Parts: sequence; C-alpha cells; structure tokens
Amino acid sequence: MGDREEEEEAEEKGEGGERSVSDKKLGRTVKVLGLVSLFTDASSEMIYPLLPIFLSSVLGAGAATIGVIEGVAEGTASVLKGFSGYISDRLHKRKALILAGYGLSALTKPFFAAAGAAWQVLVIRFVDRAGKGIRTAPRDAMIAESTDKAIWGKAYGFHRAMDTLGAIVGPGMAFLLMWALSGQGDDRYRWVFLAAFIPGLVAVCLIFFVLKEQPFKSRVRFPGIRLSGFDRGYKMLLMVVAVFTLGNSSDAFLLLKAQDIFEQAGISGAMVPVLIPLIWLTFNVVYSAVSMPAGILSDRIGRKETLLIGFFLYSLIYLGFAFAGSTLVVWLLMAAYGVFYGLTEGVMKAYVADLSPQEMKGTAFGVYHATDGISRLLASIIFGVLWQLYGAAAAFLFGAGLAMIATFLLWSFCEEPRQT
Repeated sequence: MGDREEEEEAEEKGEGGERSVSDKKLGRTVKVLGLVSLFTDASSEMIYPLLPIFLSSVLGAGAATIGVIEGVAEGTASVLKGFSGYISDRLHKRKALILAGYGLSALTKPFFAAAGAAWQVLVIRFVDRAGKGIRTAPRDAMIAESTDKAIWGKAYGFHRAMDTLGAIVGPGMAFLLMWALSGQGDDRYRWVFLAAFIPGLVAVCLIFFVLKEQPFKSRVRFPGIRLSGFDRGYKMLLMVVAVFTLGNSSDAFLLLKAQDIFEQAGISGAMVPVLIPLIWLTFNVVYSAVSMPAGILSDRIGRKETLLIGFFLYSLIYLGFAFAGSTLVVWLLMAAYGVFYGLTEGVMKAYVADLSPQEMKGTAFGVYHATDGISRLLASIIFGVLWQLYGAAAAFLFGAGLAMIATFLLWSFCEEPRQT
C-alpha cells in the first residue's frame, strides 16, 4: 500500500486498529479525481453521441471511414498510456502528466466546432484521445496509491461512477441545446461542440488548484517497459483483454445502429439527433448506477467472477444488436450495455492493480491500456469494414463471438488474485 494523506489514515484507523473493509472510506485524492472525471466526461459526452451523426449526416462519412477515425483516435492514442505510466513511475510524479492530459483534451473541444471534413475530425479526435492517453495510467496509479488495497474495487467503482455521472450530464446538456437550437439546422452541432469547452476548463482548474500529490518512493529498481517484472497472472489477463477488445469496437457504431432503427421506425430526420443524446444518457445512467456496487461486489466475490458476468452479458448484447429491429429493443439493449460497463470498467482496473507490483503501478496500467488500445484500433476498423461490406448484423456477430472466446479464456487461464 502506498503513502496516504494523514486525514485518510485518521479516517480509516481507529484507536482499536484497522476498520473493517465496509467501513473504510475513500480519500480526498480519489474524490478530487472523481470530480475531475465528472467535468471532463460532461465535456466529452456533449460531443461524442452527436459525432457519428455529424460525420455521417453533415460531413458525408461512411461506416468504414467512421471506423478508421474512431479506431485511430482511440487505438493509436492509447499507446501513449504505456509511456505515460512508465514516465510517471520513473519520475515518481503523477500530477504533471494528469494535468497535461486533461488540459490537452479540453483545448481540442472548440476545434470540433470548426471541422469541415472527416479528416479534420480524425486529427482532432486523435489529439483529444492523446490527452486521454497521457493522463489515464498516472491517474489510475494515483488512485491505487492513495487507497487501501482492501477497497480498490470500491475506489475504482466510485471513480467510474463519477466519470459516468459526467457522461449523464453531458448528453443531457447536448439534448437540451440541440432542442433549443433546432432552428439552426446543422449549425446546432457546432454550437454544442463549442459549449463543451466550459466543463473541460473546470476540470483543468480542479487539477491545478485542488489536487494534491503525495510523493511515492520505491526501494526496488524500476526495470523499464517490459513484461519481465510481471507474473503469469498479469500476462494472462493481457491476453484476455486483447481478444475481448478485438471484438469491442467503438460505441459510435451502437449509435449509428440506433439511428438506423429510429429512421426505419419513421422518426423524422430532425428528431433523430435529439433522441441520440437521450439514448446515450440512458446508457450512462445505468452505467453510473452499477459501477460502484459492481466494484464493491468484486471486492467480495472476486474480480474474475464479476468480469465473467460482464463479458457474457456483452456477448448477449451484441447478439441482440445484430438482430434488433424495434426502438424498444434498442433502448433496452443500451440500458443492458450500461450494466456491462458498470460490471467491467472499474473492476478491470482493480484487477490490474491486484496483479501488478507496487513499484510498477503506472507501467502496469500503461501496458494494460496500450494493449486495450491497439486491439481497439483494429476492432473499429474491422467492424467498420464488415458493416460496409456485409451489413451491421455481420459486424455485431463478430463482436459477440470474440466476447464468448474471451469469456472462455478468462475462465480457463486467469487466476483470482489473493486479497490481503
């Protein structure tokens, strides 16, 4: 367990010794980082659910083009997570990289409003996600270092819940603005994109003025970016992540599928961009509600068991999207997708923390995110090409099949880390 603020220790320890797991409280660092993620996600999610519609309807991009944009943006930038984690371990500093990453993402938001071609969106998305790549591994390592190991699941679940609460606020604001600006035609997209800069700026101010960094030290010589410092359990988990993520393409395709079904149901073209943020909001409401309970559940029954439930649910959801034909089914599937995310996102990070050495937390998260990102790059490109050549059903069936394979690999080869 890393250094903690004095007030955290005072809260978690009593005169009689350590409190029980259920009584342990989250520290100030986790709470501040939760607020930072809330405002950042509010900013990003004002743009994200509208972007695939903007690309297809306003800029004329096809499914394959959207797949390349999302794959390159998410995948290539994710490689930076490995380097940022490594650098933060070597420098024994996290805050500077966290500030740089969030700041870079905030600065990109106004440029979405000025985009006039798909290639420009690609560049902006790449820079935006590069910011995420810089900040994510140091931030996740800071959460682990400032929290008692017994409640890592709770801590990451709380962070994901706050992150997703921002993802509820963002689409809600996008919906209200799109509704209020309905007379502006395609320009309403650009006004929403411009407004997204404000919550992003608030997040940067929180990091700069409120987040306090506790220096961490290690007596173990850091071995650099390579897997020799990790045990078999961590390496097996990376294999599972690679296989699963290869079938886990950008969520933009779920929104495109929803758009198609809404239009086939006879909903007017002007109303579809208003409804898309609402369906994304529904996903995020469920995601936020499930995240922290799922983290606590994983502290009790185990990370592996919780992830198995989530992976199997994902395969069923993608199977459902392959054959979905009504608006009601789409709403239900998006709600179920929120359950999947709640069961897996925070729990996977707690699993990574469990399996990594104390002195290599940043690198462990970096390698994990880089593995996820490279697979996601391929996943979105493959998904977009399958959609364009063979239809949406074939693409979703591909994702469902790989999820089932990953579920089997997780069950067969990954071990439940011992909780101490």
